[in-house]
Amino acid sequence: MKRIGLFIAALTLLVACSTEETNLHIEGKVQGLKKGTLYLQKIEDTTLVTIDSVVVNGNENFIFDTYTEGTQVMYLYLNKKDNSIYDDRIMFFAEPGEMVINTTLKNFETDAIVEGSKNQKKYTEYQTMIQKFNNRNLDLIRKNLEAQQEQNIENIDFTNKEYESLLKRRYLFTVNFAINNKDMEIAPYLAISEVYDANIKYLDTIYKSLTPEVKNSRYGKSLEEFLIERRELEKAASDTTPKA
Repeated sequence: MKRIGLFIAALTLLVACSTEETNLHIEGKVQGLKKGTLYLQKIEDTTLVTIDSVVVNGNENFIFDTYTEGTQVMYLYLNKKDNSIYDDRIMFFAEPGEMVINTTLKNFETDAIVEGSKNQKKYTEYQTMIQKFNNRNLDLIRKNLEAQQEQNIENIDFTNKEYESLLKRRYLFTVNFAINNKDMEIAPYLAISEVYDANIKYLDTIYKSLTPEVKNSRYGKSLEEFLIERRELEKAASDTTPKA
């Protein structure tokens, strides 16, 4: 009887392992990649972990079949072994279903085209606008350095004020973008990743605008927890502030 019990337990384990649930199919191509290893990764408890890997040997195409509990950010990582920590990891919003990621070996990150995710489509739209803010920021940095070299106090003050104004506009753009996409997981994700240090009233406005489904999502719950922590920290800080 004991042997039968052990056999049944072993058989159950074997069946469970052989029918592991998958709900996300990712395929794509890395043009120019002849040999290497691609890694599918995600953040788990603040740590970047590898979910799966594919060895590429003479075939530029790759396929991953995995499971995702709702929408979450994943990464496609290629160890280029070129001593560079840049342009080797593609961030994307993974959603149950079928996705396609095409890119090149030369510009692995910047050439990436990701299809099959509505949140990814919105994130690409967001990044396009943010790039304009970044370009303006670089221009202001250049002008500020020139003003410092020339000891032009007026231009230094001007560029500093312009930078502060640009930062506010970027924050407000992100807040409005999140609110306008309150029915998508990208909304709480942007709140905790891009404007986490903004005035808590903005974060609270984003959270209150979310649909019930998004509030119950991975990033909706993270935003809720973050707001609780922020309120506790701000309350503690006000309690220790000397009264006039």
